[in-house]
Amino acid sequence: MKDTTPRMVFLKDYVPPAWRVSRVELDFQLDPARTRVRSRMSLARTGAGDQPLMLHGQDLTLVALSVDGRPLPAGAWRQEGEQLWVQDLPDRCELTVETEIHPDRNTALEGLYVSGGNFCTQCEAEGFRRITWFPDRPDVMAEYRVRMEADKATCPVLLSNGNLVDSGDLPEGRHYAVWHDPFPKPSYLFALVAGDLACQEGHFVTCSGREVALRIFVQHHNLDKCDHAMRSLIKAMRWDEDTFGREYDLDTYMIVAVDDFNMGAMENKGLNIFNSKYVLARPDTATDEDFVAIESVIAHEYFHNWSGNRVTCRDWFQLSLKEGLTVFRDQEFTADQSLRTVKRIDDVQRLRSLQFPEDTGPMAHPVRPQSYMEINNFYTMTVYEKGAEVVRMIQTLLGRDLFRRGLDLYFDRHDGQAVTTDDFLRAMEDAAARDLSRFRRWYDQAGTPVLNVTGAYDAGARRFRLTVRQSCPPTPGQAEKLPLHIPLAVALLDRAGREIPLRLEGEAAAGGGERVLELTAPDHVFVFEEVHEPPVPSLLRDFSAPVTLRYPYTDEELAFLMAGDTDGFNRWEAGQQYAVRVLLRLVEDHQAGRPLVMEPRFVESVGQVLTHTAVDPALVAEALTLPGESYLADHMRVADVDAIHTARQFARRAMGEQLAVRWRETYERHSATDAHSLEADAMGRRRLANLALAYLVAANPVEGRSLAHRQFRDARNMSETMGALRALMDCACDERDAALAAFEARWKDEPLVLDKWFSLQAASSVPGALQRVRGLMAHPGFNMRNPNRVRALIGAFVTANPVHFHAADGSGYDFLAEQVLSLDPLNPQVAARLVKALSRWKRFDKPRQAAMRAALERIVETSGLSRDVYEITSRSLE
Repeated sequence: MKDTTPRMVFLKDYVPPAWRVSRVELDFQLDPARTRVRSRMSLARTGAGDQPLMLHGQDLTLVALSVDGRPLPAGAWRQEGEQLWVQDLPDRCELTVETEIHPDRNTALEGLYVSGGNFCTQCEAEGFRRITWFPDRPDVMAEYRVRMEADKATCPVLLSNGNLVDSGDLPEGRHYAVWHDPFPKPSYLFALVAGDLACQEGHFVTCSGREVALRIFVQHHNLDKCDHAMRSLIKAMRWDEDTFGREYDLDTYMIVAVDDFNMGAMENKGLNIFNSKYVLARPDTATDEDFVAIESVIAHEYFHNWSGNRVTCRDWFQLSLKEGLTVFRDQEFTADQSLRTVKRIDDVQRLRSLQFPEDTGPMAHPVRPQSYMEINNFYTMTVYEKGAEVVRMIQTLLGRDLFRRGLDLYFDRHDGQAVTTDDFLRAMEDAAARDLSRFRRWYDQAGTPVLNVTGAYDAGARRFRLTVRQSCPPTPGQAEKLPLHIPLAVALLDRAGREIPLRLEGEAAAGGGERVLELTAPDHVFVFEEVHEPPVPSLLRDFSAPVTLRYPYTDEELAFLMAGDTDGFNRWEAGQQYAVRVLLRLVEDHQAGRPLVMEPRFVESVGQVLTHTAVDPALVAEALTLPGESYLADHMRVADVDAIHTARQFARRAMGEQLAVRWRETYERHSATDAHSLEADAMGRRRLANLALAYLVAANPVEGRSLAHRQFRDARNMSETMGALRALMDCACDERDAALAAFEARWKDEPLVLDKWFSLQAASSVPGALQRVRGLMAHPGFNMRNPNRVRALIGAFVTANPVHFHAADGSGYDFLAEQVLSLDPLNPQVAARLVKALSRWKRFDKPRQAAMRAALERIVETSGLSRDVYEITSRSLE
């Protein structure tokens, strides 16, 4: 039976480990049904007293326990649930633990398990305790030597962290390999892979002249899909040397792609294990978005070698120390490989659509949480994406040069240590000679701050007064909020769209056209002098802080900024604000029973952007994509999913009809780009052509469907294929059905491509969505034990199809509860991520609230529920 005790862990209770483990020797006798693991730990007591050694374990069979070669008597140790206590140990000793585990039964995909006939591991956050009894906490760092033995025919490849130091054949068709990692690491970074895998090899020469062997291991039939991953790895290694001065340290760097994986990838020292989704790609199987995501995730895991491995986190409350910092680093890498403005827009959209709602829900928590019941539930957008924004704000406040100096100091000072976010901030303070004490509140205070800003122009004095008030709504456990240290980047634009040189009251001379104002109090007033005309303020440029900004722009001012703000991000932002206003006014009209009419000024503004050929096509595509339905719902006091869907569909159709000629010209101009180029311009053109196609289908279903089906039929790559399919997905028509059937027939044996087929149908607004999803669960290709497939079908339905998931009869909620309860015994992590879709039930009308609450109560009252799911559901009901 699972441990369902609601055990809370608190940051305030942190105590350093009573025992240090300096060296670990692991021996694996690999067998899918019964693997024997022997662990020998070199232990030393860290302080005075006679505290027993506490080891963690889960789903283990203890075979033997000995100290310095002598078996321990029964009275010298005791097991209490998932803890093993060993008493009366010498201050220095070697403890040997032998355990037995069953990888083929491990559906949770934590610890050692089997995927596609191959052994692999996932130990973050607390998976190592499923392999052997061990002090499984990140501040216990040891040097590892790993020996593994397996059948050579089924497992010709044997991999672990570090460098290969020995290998050979054994009797009865078995063989062995020994790996040594000279860098101390916590147990969560341990990795093992064994199986029949093909390898693509490359090499990289570091800035100091060392040659590193690069190896990507995949199933044999996927070897032709590794080129892009290898190029991405080499690009990331060079960029990290050039940008942050970080050089790789081992002789070999390995990546293994597996089909069954709970996360995107894992940064285990020298042996990264990846969800195959983020490795495998060819132009015919992967979209441009897939190629970009692979490059980003490859870089992210590589960057962890320093920001996470060489310097790691002391405890799991410090998770953002490695994840937020590394997300920031991978965002900067991707921005340097593409159009920086488009990358910034993509990152902010992700933050607003996923993290901002997290900040307003029952699971709201600081970047550094204060407590948790199940640490797997805190691999969240707050820890990752908001954590990255916190790091970005430090760079904004200090400047790039001082930020780099601070980062160098951090790595030099703490190399080989497990540290905290306070240590990171202290390095920044010491390098820049800045006091960041108030800035620390970003790590400990939950919620999205709100900036209420007003402006007043004094024509006689030629002054512009900007008044800023910051606040933050209450969140669970934090009713009162303290003011934060917020960088607010601003510019003032004249009527010609030029930046006015800024001189604050009391300054001797004007500076440049953009300033970063530092907010540290609840209220600030900034007075700009020598402002020659009433300006239009451009606020929060490049999204300089993760806040909600409110300024009383008129529609005319938003149209002005949309057309000509000198900050690319704010041009997009003005268009989004304008679109949200227009769409919400349509929602109000629909609710009131008034006829829907598209506002001419908004359509005219869209047309101006569409014909602005000097603007990068990817930026145009971003600007002309309407805000999503879930994002619009977050702008309403009570979310009306049906009215939002009706209003947005009407707006798409009206914009398509009224700008049909321009959409067709745009489609023809950009659809003829180089089919196989992965340059930013080519990808941007494909993206804009696909957007134009979607508007043409919305405007003229008959003609548009024919055009989309022709693109599908003649597609030269997966981006064109998916662009055509997405344009057809909301049409109940023969072209849609024919395209889906042809797609399935061609790609039924390619799991990652078939995931796209499942997702398209799950997210379609065509009536009967829930019945389609239930039918697809009976498809031979659906597998409840594969996280990618679950996310592709069930996950897409609950997150990407709000109008059907939130059906008024509550059927979507009942369906999700049913699937969560079915999945929880198999894979609690995936089940917990799904159930979050019910957590913000208070955002909806009373009938939907009642239905969502009933679904949550049904889940939480089920016996044997995992801690993962119990924590989410119980906190959602508070």
